[in-house]
Amino acid sequence: MANNAPNEVEETIKALKAKPGFFSYIVMNNDGIVIKYENMEYKMAVMHAYHILNLYARSKKYLTKLFDAAESDIECLRLRTKLHEMIIAQYAKFTLVVLQVSETEEVKVETKIDDAKEKEAEEKPAA
Repeated sequence: MANNAPNEVEETIKALKAKPGFFSYIVMNNDGIVIKYENMEYKMAVMHAYHILNLYARSKKYLTKLFDAAESDIECLRLRTKLHEMIIAQYAKFTLVVLQVSETEEVKVETKIDDAKEKEAEEKPAA
C-alpha cells in the first residue's frame, strides 16, 4: 500500500523540471554522497557536491560569526555564474542543488534565435 503513495521528492523534482530555465539537479546527503542527479556526468555531480558542501559549511560558519544564532540560519544559497544559477537548499541530512540557465544565457539564446530569423527573412526573395 505504501508503494502507491506519491514520492514527495519525485513530485518536487518534477515540479522543478517544469519551471522555465531548469537545467539540472543533484540530490546528495550531507556527507557529499550523490544520490540522484540529471543532465551531467557522475564525476561532475561529485565535483559539484564537494564544492557545494564546502561552500555551504563556510557560509554557515561565517554567518554565525556575523549574526546572532537566531539570524544566522541558512535556508538556501543562490549563486550565479556565467553559465548557470545554482540554488542550494539543505534540509536535515540531505542537500538539493538545482542548476538553472542564467538569465543572461537565456537572453543570448533568444538574441541568436532572433538574429537567425532576421537573416532568414533577408535571404528570402520578395514575392
